[in-house]
Amino acid sequence: MFNIGDKIVYPIHGAGVIESIEEKEILGSKNKYYIMKMPIGDMSVMIPLDNIEALGIRTVIDRASTDTVLEILAQSPTEMNKVWTKRYRENGKKIKEGNIFDIAEIVRNLIILDRAKKLSAGEKKILANAKNIILSELMLVLELENQEVESLLETTVK
Repeated sequence: MFNIGDKIVYPIHGAGVIESIEEKEILGSKNKYYIMKMPIGDMSVMIPLDNIEALGIRTVIDRASTDTVLEILAQSPTEMNKVWTKRYRENGKKIKEGNIFDIAEIVRNLIILDRAKKLSAGEKKILANAKNIILSELMLVLELENQEVESLLETTVK
């Protein structure tokens, strides 16, 4: 169970801060929800309390783990499937799982691939989503603004 003020990650959506816990009636059913404020896009997300584990909600990484994320971003790309549709599916699955280190690999690999040859529209979407997940989490952990973290990310990926 999380509390108001906790920094959490909602896989697929990214990191944010729990602003409140509210009871809402949706489709005739009353449930409690975390209201999470996202640092990117001035957006809020409702997360049902009774579904936290199934959704893969977790706390943000610690400050020491940000070094690991940056190290992964600085490494050479790993072997990826040559067929973009299979790559897309594999990357989408990893994003849903929410492991920040896997998402860092996706961002690094796709940025490098995009520099070499343009990505398909689907992969551009995956890259944008993965970047937002990393950006939002690093913003909260490092207490930096979006532009600062984005610049750090872009200069780290070789």
